[in-house]
Amino acid sequence: MLTAFGAVFSPPAGAQGVTLIRDAEIEHTIRTYATPILQAAGLSPQAIEIYIIQDRTLNAFVIPGNRMFLHTGLLMGAEDPRELMGVIAHEAGHITGGHIAGRGEELRNASIKAVLSMLLGLGAAAASGDGRAAGAVMGMGQDAALRGLLSYTRSQEQSADQAAVNFLRSAGISPEGLRNFMSVLEGQEVLLTSSQDPYLRTHPLTRERISFLDQAVQASPYRDTSAPAHLQALHDRMRAKLVGFLEPERTVMRRYPDSDTSLPARYARAIAAHRSGNMGLALERVDGLLVDWPQDPFFHELRGQILLENGRLAEAVPSYRQAVSLQPDAPQMRLRMAQALVGLNDPEMDREALDNLNRVLAREPDDSSAWRLKAVVEGRLGDTGMAALALAEMNYAEDNWREARGQAERAKRLLASGTPGWLRASDLAEIAEREEEREEQRRRR
Repeated sequence: MLTAFGAVFSPPAGAQGVTLIRDAEIEHTIRTYATPILQAAGLSPQAIEIYIIQDRTLNAFVIPGNRMFLHTGLLMGAEDPRELMGVIAHEAGHITGGHIAGRGEELRNASIKAVLSMLLGLGAAAASGDGRAAGAVMGMGQDAALRGLLSYTRSQEQSADQAAVNFLRSAGISPEGLRNFMSVLEGQEVLLTSSQDPYLRTHPLTRERISFLDQAVQASPYRDTSAPAHLQALHDRMRAKLVGFLEPERTVMRRYPDSDTSLPARYARAIAAHRSGNMGLALERVDGLLVDWPQDPFFHELRGQILLENGRLAEAVPSYRQAVSLQPDAPQMRLRMAQALVGLNDPEMDREALDNLNRVLAREPDDSSAWRLKAVVEGRLGDTGMAALALAEMNYAEDNWREARGQAERAKRLLASGTPGWLRASDLAEIAEREEEREEQRRRR
């Protein structure tokens, strides 16, 4: 399932039972943390795909294809951004150390839907303690070796720790956050396996690792420095947003009472009011934030979301336009603005929506929601060939091979031969046909 905060709660885009979160602000925060660490590791930040899984447990992991996953439990549980940065550095150490090389290489170019299906299987196996459960959930065609995809040896963990300390030093960050995170996990070692956080189950902890990190903190030139103020501010906002969207209103108000007038507290309360259905109070609270921070794109985005999800599309559009003008490189903002524009069913608005959808898809070509909206707009504007191509792309992104092939063949009939759209439709038809044949072969095994 895909959940979008700075947007709407969307239907499943991945495997049932695994919920991904898309949110422009949270993704921006994590990218801010990760970029200097990945650069220190000699990795291109743009080449690492980062996904957020809605799950209360402490966990993070990487899989082939340079895909990194972080649980919301980790994001909310870390009080200091250096803890999260330490975990990211550790996972980067697994990548640079070659620890995931050869593990499930068929996933390197797999769609996110296929990856999530695999993760669901691994989760079932971990919960049951029976590796056969993974095979049952993942399907007959999956490689049994994927059951151990997320587990590392103690030597690999020590190697990743050493790499993480080096990356953090290069980024000017103390390893204290990583040490503190590991200390939290150390307290869980006496628990039954089923009660431990999954990070501990896949990343074996030893006293030697804790001692190494203790020494690294003492030897760090940044041992007496706290997290940079701007990173702490981003972190506090991110945690408040997650709490506001994921926790019951009573929990939000207990954690962020009215007496707390800080920005994160006001932000969480505005979100909680929206989630409880009190649009008037939610708008009052977010408007108060905008009085104090009129150039904050994410407050404008939240205002747009509140209006959009209450059916006030015409009022939502200006808020989204302001948000996008302040944060132009946020595809998810543009996508939700396009949703509001399309809902107005006006040719001028449709053209504006199409421009935004094309920008979204230039950055995220596998976004099936964007392709779905593009199909609607292209059809309304009279380009049935491009509408069919958009439907082919949507189904391709969702691994619906038969529908993808059918829509691609339809697009070929409607588009002029040799044009870029026709060529893309031809490619999609061929790829979808091959994937459909492979899927049929797997079912027969």
